[in-house]
Amino acid sequence: MTPVPIVVIDYDMGNVGSIVNMMKKLGQSAEVSSDPATIRKADRLILPGVGHFDAGMANIRGRGLVEVLDEKVLKDKTPILGICLGMQLLGERSLEGDTPGLGWIPAESLKFSSDSLRVPHMGWNTVSANGHWLFEGEPEDMRFYFVHSYHVVCKHPEDRIASATYGIEFSAAVGRDHILGVQFHPEKSHRFGMQLLRNFASHAFC
Repeated sequence: MTPVPIVVIDYDMGNVGSIVNMMKKLGQSAEVSSDPATIRKADRLILPGVGHFDAGMANIRGRGLVEVLDEKVLKDKTPILGICLGMQLLGERSLEGDTPGLGWIPAESLKFSSDSLRVPHMGWNTVSANGHWLFEGEPEDMRFYFVHSYHVVCKHPEDRIASATYGIEFSAAVGRDHILGVQFHPEKSHRFGMQLLRNFASHAFC
C-alpha cells in the first residue's frame, strides 16, 4: 500500500483547497479525501473546518470517518493537525452544542463572553508559543489570522502550546504528542502560516 504523504480530510466544513495550495507552495504533496481507504494510507492528516461544532461531528460520523480516524490517530499514531473548528473537534465537547467531540485531547470549547469585544474574534493577532517545535523558525512577533467565536480550554495546562489574547488569554494552539491543533488559519497567515505548515510536514515524529 503506497502511502499518501498528507491527506486533508474533507467533511464538507470549510475550504480545503487553500490548504492544499499552501502545501503545494511548500513542495509538499497533499490530497483532499473523505475516503477511508485513502485516509488509511496517509502519513499525516490535516483536519480543517469552519462552522458549527455539532454539524462538524455529524458530518464526520455521517461519512463513517470516526472509526478510521480513531484507528489512524490512536492506534497507528499518525500525526494530525486540526485547524480552527478542526482543533475544537479534537476535544471532548463544546458548549456550542451537545454532540461529543473526538475526545483525543481533554478539553472543551467555550464561547467568548465580553460586553466590550466583538464576537467572533476575527483578524490578525499575535501568538506566543512555549518553545514547541510546531513554531520553530517563527519570529517572536509572529501573527496569525483568526476567525472564531469559541476557544479551547484544556484540562491539562501542558496541552496548551501557544496562546493569544482577546479580552482573555486563550489557547491559540494545543498539542499532545502527535495530536496538534491551531485555532487560527495557517493557510491564510502568509509566511507565518507557511512556516508552521512546513514544520508539521517535515517534523520527524518518534
